Amino acid sequence: MLNAVVMPLENAYHGRLGDYFARTAGTSPFNAFTDRPAMLELAGDVAGLRILDVGCGAGHYTADLLDRGACVTGIDGSATLLRHARERVGSRADLRLHDLDSPLNFAADASFDAAVCALVYHHIAARDQLLTELRRVVRPGGWLVLSTTHPTAEWHHHGGSYYDGTWVDGTLADPSMAIRYQRMTLEALMNEWLSAGFTLERLVEPRPLPQLREVDESRYDRLSQAPSFLAVRLGSP
Repeated sequence: MLNAVVMPLENAYHGRLGDYFARTAGTSPFNAFTDRPAMLELAGDVAGLRILDVGCGAGHYTADLLDRGACVTGIDGSATLLRHARERVGSRADLRLHDLDSPLNFAADASFDAAVCALVYHHIAARDQLLTELRRVVRPGGWLVLSTTHPTAEWHHHGGSYYDGTWVDGTLADPSMAIRYQRMTLEALMNEWLSAGFTLERLVEPRPLPQLREVDESRYDRLSQAPSFLAVRLGSP
């Protein structure tokens, strides 16, 4: 599998990079207007559910899930982002520093009704292990909502072969900051999810909310014409 080589924890958003992400994710065309609305729509009614937010970042998704009545445990490999998450949600969620390339040893079998993994999957090296662990901790009949970068977007951005599965450094708006992630094909993604025992319930290529047109018309047009993300709802039989 493409995720056989374990990459360092620097795949998490540490220090200045974490501060930058926490500052921008709340209003970003990509996060606030495209991915997060799609993920919450896929999650549906979460009132009363025990949800594991995998790669909770600065707590934006955690806050929305809490506001919708869920009981949330958030984990992330960045102490910087967890500090921002705690500032955002206070004591309303159980937030834990956890390397996502390590087993979920803190969680018992079937201890969650569902899990959310937003735009972090492509940063994780031990993805097969994570998926196995999520199958273990999410109860039968539960679900996993997951988003990642769209394979064609990565192909257009980096060029070369669509089938290139190498690890790359993705730069942000500030070119002095970069984050490591792996390019993956749609075939590779689907095979990983289904091989772990999940079932595909729904797949979407998120479009931006219409409100983005009033904020950034050029970015709205761009995100409306070509996909940046891929989001799925996976069932846990």
